[in-house]
Amino acid sequence: MASIGGEEEAAAAVRVIGGWASHYAIRVYVALKLKGVEYEFLQEVVGNKSELLLQSNPVHKKIPVLLHHGKPVAESMIILQYIDEVWASNNGRPAILSPDPYERAVQRFWAQYVDDKIAPASVVFRGVTAGDKDEAAAQVSEALQHLEEAFVKCSRGKSYFGGDSLGFLDIVLGSHLGWLKAVEQIAGVKVLVESKFPELTAWAQRFYAHHAVRDVMPETDRLVQFNTYLIGVLKAKASQK
Repeated sequence: MASIGGEEEAAAAVRVIGGWASHYAIRVYVALKLKGVEYEFLQEVVGNKSELLLQSNPVHKKIPVLLHHGKPVAESMIILQYIDEVWASNNGRPAILSPDPYERAVQRFWAQYVDDKIAPASVVFRGVTAGDKDEAAAQVSEALQHLEEAFVKCSRGKSYFGGDSLGFLDIVLGSHLGWLKAVEQIAGVKVLVESKFPELTAWAQRFYAHHAVRDVMPETDRLVQFNTYLIGVLKAKASQK
């Protein structure tokens, strides 16, 4: 997988250790495509971590990891900030984070809120981790209500949390949309309801249609199949203990 753009830097100089279904890794792909940076995609196999991953992220041993000229950068939100700083908003490249310090702080706050509230509930819905699905549904509904209000304030009537263009919070929240769609099939739970969250629903449609997103977000049916495979791998590993 490589982005299509006018970036002169060879793809070999920028590599991403990730997974096509990982919402954390999807953030990195979107950011690189947004910046027009060519990159090489290194797919990790579920349940069999590569030596390169273990060497590149020895603390957490998780994807994604960005390798830039061989130097590893781990953790998706840190990677987004790194990409924004290295490939600065010049030569037509859009900025991912706002140049305004306060706006950057607000975006980082809500981005962390997304990962604290939506990510844990998603894996409960999918049956990947144990938990009360009704409680998870209430948690996601409350989070989306706060984010609906945050969108109105952050966007100021424009298309994205970042204003006229895709920004940090758009990428972080948007990376969850694929799995939220898959949850509808897996658990029969629809969380992004248009009547409750009209602003977020319209934003999600714009996010999916964006040129940096279209070829990156996995198809829903493929995610559903992958979730079944993932649960099988986890059960097999648990039975070996």
